[in-house]
Amino acid sequence: MFSSVAHLARANPFNAPHLQLVHDGLADSRSSPAGPPGPPRRSRNLAAAAVEEYSCEYGSMKFYALCGFGGVLSCGLTHTAVVPLDLVKCRMQVDPQKYKGIFNGFSITLKEDGVRGLAKGWAPTFIGYSMQGLCKFGFYEVFKVLYSNMLGEENAYLWRTSLYLAASASAEFFADIALAPMEAAKVRIQTQPGYANTLRDAAPKMYKEEGLKAFYKGVAPLWMRQIPYTMMKFACFERTVEALYKFVVPKPRSECSKPEQLVVTFVAGYIGVWKGLFARIIMIGTLTALQWFIYDSVKVYFRLPRPPPPEMPESLKKKLGLTQ
Repeated sequence: MFSSVAHLARANPFNAPHLQLVHDGLADSRSSPAGPPGPPRRSRNLAAAAVEEYSCEYGSMKFYALCGFGGVLSCGLTHTAVVPLDLVKCRMQVDPQKYKGIFNGFSITLKEDGVRGLAKGWAPTFIGYSMQGLCKFGFYEVFKVLYSNMLGEENAYLWRTSLYLAASASAEFFADIALAPMEAAKVRIQTQPGYANTLRDAAPKMYKEEGLKAFYKGVAPLWMRQIPYTMMKFACFERTVEALYKFVVPKPRSECSKPEQLVVTFVAGYIGVWKGLFARIIMIGTLTALQWFIYDSVKVYFRLPRPPPPEMPESLKKKLGLTQ
């Protein structure tokens, strides 16, 4: 166990490309015993394709649509589940004199609004974060393929961390535009007593008072908050999955069962956001891990292509003299 952790520490996923290249090259050369060359080994992609029958082609419109649907379930369900906590958190930020802490906030809300009061804002939360998930996960897959094709196979491998960062930032830009109207309505419902109790009341009132501006004036703060978070979330997840399969899981992903793959997904989602205060670890870590678990479960259920963690292209191995 400790040797695996040591390997993970040395294999820093944010190494410069040439340093990571040297590490990967040495690892590949150590894993290949000296001796006469055997028959050419099939790539992991081809091996996985031979075992599984997929419902669509990787990068097809159906693939992107189902990834978007996975994002809808992933973000919509998880964020709606924590509406009571989000409501108290928002009220603490707006009126810290009244709501002095989490438990105090829950107590006051229950006393004033009853149990139903804790669910205020659930509709805009579900709709807004479902739309955000659609764009976040769906467009991430789109931009990942697009940028990979622009870079070429070798550069996409060498700069894969930067690729994940760029693809996730691009996806979140559009995701926040989709989220902004419902987020604005949710905040009004939750933090302005007497303004509106439901989305049906809040949306027309906001439009009448300020027009479309009322729904999008918070998009810039959303970009500032969500884009850096999403970049770290996706890049850390991708590289953590790669490290887990390389140093911890004793067999390639193509040989792992579906439940085993989903366990790796959940663990990688949790590890990727471990830093922070204890409450944040519990809330954000669990939320993020559940989102990745739900998203990957949708991929498994609909038999979507799920390429294995990236490995060094054969052309790059030849340039390094790692293959004959």
